[in-house]
Amino acid sequence: MADPATEKATIEVDGVQYSTITEGLATILVPQGAKVGEDGGQVQQVFYNPIQQYNRDLSVLAIKVYGEEALERRKNRKQTKDAKYGKKRKRGDENGTKVEETEQPPAQPEQQPASEPVPAAQKNAGSTAKPAFKMLDALSASGLRALRYARELPFVTSITANDLSASAAKSIKQNVEHNGVADIVSVTNGDALAVMYRTIADALSNSENAKSWKKPAKFDVIDLDPYGTAAPFFDAAVQAVRDDGGLLCITCTDSAVWAGHAYCEKAFSLYGGTPIHGMHSHEAGLRLIINAVATSAARYGLGIEPQLSLSIDFYTKVFIRVTKSPQAVKFLGSKTMIVHSCDSGCGAWETQYLMRAKAAPNKKGNGAFYKYGMALGAADRLCKHCGTKMHINGPMYGGDIHSRDFIERLLKQIPESDKKIYGTLPRLQGMLQNALEELIPGPEEPAPVEPRDKESAKIDRYPFFVVPGKLASTVSCATPSDDHFRGALKHLGYVAGRSHCRPGSIKTDAPWSTIWWIMAEWIRQKAPVKTSRFKADTAPWRLLKKLGILEAQGDAGADLVDVDNQPDVTMEGVDAESNKGQDAGAEQPVPLTEEDLRKTMVFNDELAHLGREGKTQNLVRYQMNPRENWGPLTKAKSN
Repeated sequence: MADPATEKATIEVDGVQYSTITEGLATILVPQGAKVGEDGGQVQQVFYNPIQQYNRDLSVLAIKVYGEEALERRKNRKQTKDAKYGKKRKRGDENGTKVEETEQPPAQPEQQPASEPVPAAQKNAGSTAKPAFKMLDALSASGLRALRYARELPFVTSITANDLSASAAKSIKQNVEHNGVADIVSVTNGDALAVMYRTIADALSNSENAKSWKKPAKFDVIDLDPYGTAAPFFDAAVQAVRDDGGLLCITCTDSAVWAGHAYCEKAFSLYGGTPIHGMHSHEAGLRLIINAVATSAARYGLGIEPQLSLSIDFYTKVFIRVTKSPQAVKFLGSKTMIVHSCDSGCGAWETQYLMRAKAAPNKKGNGAFYKYGMALGAADRLCKHCGTKMHINGPMYGGDIHSRDFIERLLKQIPESDKKIYGTLPRLQGMLQNALEELIPGPEEPAPVEPRDKESAKIDRYPFFVVPGKLASTVSCATPSDDHFRGALKHLGYVAGRSHCRPGSIKTDAPWSTIWWIMAEWIRQKAPVKTSRFKADTAPWRLLKKLGILEAQGDAGADLVDVDNQPDVTMEGVDAESNKGQDAGAEQPVPLTEEDLRKTMVFNDELAHLGREGKTQNLVRYQMNPRENWGPLTKAKSN
């Protein structure tokens, strides 16, 4: 993959020579002599990191999909309201007498604050002006992100590009003029928190104003892309974005904190939970960040709906809708989980939700409501598979981290997008397809009456993923191919997709007992192990002994396992009464015992074909580094 953006020309502005970097439809000016795109060397006067073009491409497309749907929803809501109430309404006078209200003034174009120039399209548009759509690029740096939004999103009417650095703000203003978007983009130099809290104050002032047609002060979209963690901005952002479905776009680049185990105390102070030590640490990091946003929002009666949550290279990118919903906030406890991890043993985990929400019929029997209560303890101190001590991680978000509808609309948008503008479209499509495969529907819980808040109560019953190579290394055997492992899961009737977080990952609804049963069958059929490798009473030894691979405790010095004389192994989680290994079209399910399932599951070409992905296997699902030393850069420094 070539570098997504390149220096194309040299121009002179006010006697200073600049090189230009073009990304999408936007161009930024870089003073010649500044070091851009590489770490070290001369001081970076303008911070530009080409690795994050993927982040910016994704942000532009995601906001485009969100904005089109949000404006359409707003238009339909207004039409419904107008049809219901008409142009004239009745109100009560001071004495309570009903009087006829005069016709409301026509809808006015959005009045920009003094610091925000009114777009030219609005100045002369009259009644045909675009609906207001305000954005905040809170930590703008070079302003490239705000410039791309202004040039590539046709419905945006106002963008505030803010940066704490005076030299950065000066550079942004220069880039705004160079790109010809001064009628849309206004530049501020200040603390991002101050900008958002002023917006909150303006919104409160407007809500007390009798003129109900006055525009809301809050932003439709807030983009937080700091150098490091975005956690200090969560509280202000959830309040400064519109509470009728506004969108937060959050980037956190401190992966050593939320995906590592060396700084668990810092992760707790920033995100309110401890990270996971294991192969699925990046998904756990996403859930820590989302939970931090959710708890900040809940204090103000705001519910969140994650639209898309991705771990990309060295950072995370999450898109979250925020809605005023005290009812949805009640489910936060039942959608928050801690994780018991066997991180130093076999890698298994168990989830434990902090509360439970159970649907119950009301007294009249014509509806249902939710009862909230404490959850029962579930996990043991020791791993049930290998006997190793379990560690506690979290609390973290336990609901779905993606919206299926949002991802599907994004995927539909990609073929219509210009590859010359969005240089990372192939990777976008592959990663979005991975994210779609992560959404595994859970079992439907029987309810006497369909509860109204069913979607708000929904949890992710199958978080995280497994990596066959990691499982094989735990028990020191040859690694099964991904196709064979997926085929085995599908043969038993389980879902087998991917996770976007890691190559070679498999997302499934199979329990850990079944996953280890499959590995035991792989060892029996294709990858015999030398038992002399395993010391007695170690995690792999206990695991293989429980699986029936090791015979007795005194046989740890034997060379190869005698497969024919192994005891039968109980495989928990497999429904022996269902015909999971048979064709779905069979008329009568044939009851299968565990021994039948073992006999029908053979690691051969047919099983690998079952696990093959077909048309989607040629997607660019994971990043290929375009050059050496591809990764995060140092911050830009002022002169």
